[in-house]
Amino acid sequence: MDSGLYAAYTGVLARTQALDTAANNLANANTNGFRAQREYFRGVMAAAQEDSSGNGVQTAVNSFGLLGGTRLDLSQGVLQSTGNPLDLGLQGQGFFQIRTAQGIRLTRDGSFQRSADGTLTTAHGETVLNAQGSTITVPTGNVHVSADGTVSVTTADGSAIAGKVGIVNYAVEDISSEGSNRFTVHDGAKTIAADATVQEGSLEGANQDAVHGTMQLLLVQRQAEMMQKALSVFSNDLDKTAAEELGRV
Repeated sequence: MDSGLYAAYTGVLARTQALDTAANNLANANTNGFRAQREYFRGVMAAAQEDSSGNGVQTAVNSFGLLGGTRLDLSQGVLQSTGNPLDLGLQGQGFFQIRTAQGIRLTRDGSFQRSADGTLTTAHGETVLNAQGSTITVPTGNVHVSADGTVSVTTADGSAIAGKVGIVNYAVEDISSEGSNRFTVHDGAKTIAADATVQEGSLEGANQDAVHGTMQLLLVQRQAEMMQKALSVFSNDLDKTAAEELGRV
């Protein structure tokens, strides 16, 4: 009975945490550059323990699965054409670097624009950086961004290169999500090779679509309800047994 109670409890805890993750993924299904979180599990008890007598006999112990946390899913999102030359989508592994009020952050949301002073910024006014961490100034004219992120501008006087959008990459364990489509880099993390190419006039959507996100949410809700019912059954049986045994003492 104790084993069943513990198993039901850890099941409720794991599914409740997974429910929060699934709900957040679904809520951001239409967010540009969003990266879904996927849960992973770990054991809360060892598979075996040595007998207390010290004679080396191994006594089996149940191992209950518990949600160990979530990991970022860095798989590719769908690129949607917008026709705006400053909308930049990434195909492959890598991130844009932007300067926010909280410091330098990473993003896959390439909905950029030219500010009043010519600085390339995000839709929220955050500065887009080149590979060296400097700002990019885009003169007035016809803008073209090549696959490697080079920004060129054509004016009446000819064409000129304005700069190059920086694309960096880190291992998934070295970054954490911040908000819906911003990411922070852990202290001491080192960049790794980025193979992303830039697609001008496109934006990358979330890597969590609404259909699968809804199905996952419903599945986790049903699993949570089942675990809650199981916990209630074991809890009631435990109360009944305790009442009967205490009466005999």
